[in-house]
Amino acid sequence: MGLIVQKFGGTSVGSVERILNVADCVREETERGNNVVVVVSAMGKSTDQLVSLAKEISAQPNKREMDMLLSTGEQVTISLLSMALNQKGLEAVSYTGWQAGIVTEPVHGNARISKINTQAIESQLNDGKVVIVAGFQGITEEGEITTLGRGGSDTTAVALAAALKADKCDIYTDVTGVFTTDPRYVKNARKLLSVSYDEMLELANLGAGVLHPRAVEFAKNYNVRLEVRSSMEKIEGTVIEGEATMEQNLVVRGVAFEDEITRVTVLGLKNSLTSLSTIFTTLAQNHINVDIIIQSTTEAGTANLSFSIHTNDWVDTLKVLENNKASLGYEQLDAENKLAKVSIVGSGMISNPGVAAQMFAVLAENNIAVKMVSTSEIKVSAVVEEKNMLKAVEVLHDAFELGNN
Repeated sequence: MGLIVQKFGGTSVGSVERILNVADCVREETERGNNVVVVVSAMGKSTDQLVSLAKEISAQPNKREMDMLLSTGEQVTISLLSMALNQKGLEAVSYTGWQAGIVTEPVHGNARISKINTQAIESQLNDGKVVIVAGFQGITEEGEITTLGRGGSDTTAVALAAALKADKCDIYTDVTGVFTTDPRYVKNARKLLSVSYDEMLELANLGAGVLHPRAVEFAKNYNVRLEVRSSMEKIEGTVIEGEATMEQNLVVRGVAFEDEITRVTVLGLKNSLTSLSTIFTTLAQNHINVDIIIQSTTEAGTANLSFSIHTNDWVDTLKVLENNKASLGYEQLDAENKLAKVSIVGSGMISNPGVAAQMFAVLAENNIAVKMVSTSEIKVSAVVEEKNMLKAVEVLHDAFELGNN
């Protein structure tokens, strides 16, 4: 008898009919002789609806109270799925994140899991029950409810699989696996049979919404066997593993993209050894994630610093920088919104020089201006105007021959 962790996203549990379908998937796994832990998201668009309710009351809702509100979404799903399983003759018990022993750092809205006490789950598994856990949520050591950020149910599932030493973690979604790019926007996108942890981590960080980046981190760090598969079709998905074993001929394996990017420029910064560390330490202390960074020196001996953030963080970023203007020592701020990031990813890029040059040549041929650039061993990212994002994705996908023939 093995132990399988299954995770079902919001679309997969978006209606009673789909919850009953999930119950059938769970029952099939138990009929194979496995113990099963199920992690679920809130139903359909219910989280968005809760956010809209909050925004009707406040443009900037208190983050603690937002966690209290948003954590209710998953609680609806776990109870309904437990009822469905009981109706089908399977003993099941539902747990919120805190009942399941998921402890997080004391950060509201985007907390990280610090530890998991698996005693309650293991006790129920030993009694032969299916355990259903609310994804996306946990509790601090002080008893405060927290959430893990959008897509955090993936992280819950993989973290539980690691803590329970599960044989496998299946991530069920509304797509059949990981594609070369988002098939909703590029019609000839192709499903990959396997992707390495490193490639999937880059794709997830760069905007591919099929898996949460922290979930991939957990999988890599604890060697959790992952498969992304469809909750609606009984077909083979995409395996996430240490090294991709299929389609080794692909130098670039995927094109990721993300909109709502803002470029922030700090002008007239004192050109000292500690200037950069002071700015980014200040932003980090306020839980603002910075992505691409570019610095240039002026003739006056000062420095101009540009970095990209998610547009949702712009108001907080502006407030933090202005409140600390004296200690940071800059002259003024500038920002450019309505930007997007387009990235190519592939472990084959390490041994194939010229990939970045080909990317920029393709963008130039299509009159797409590049505003910022970031590279690693297995990815190249370019910030472009948001209006050019999908065009850039399409031309790069074609240029690197990623589509179905």
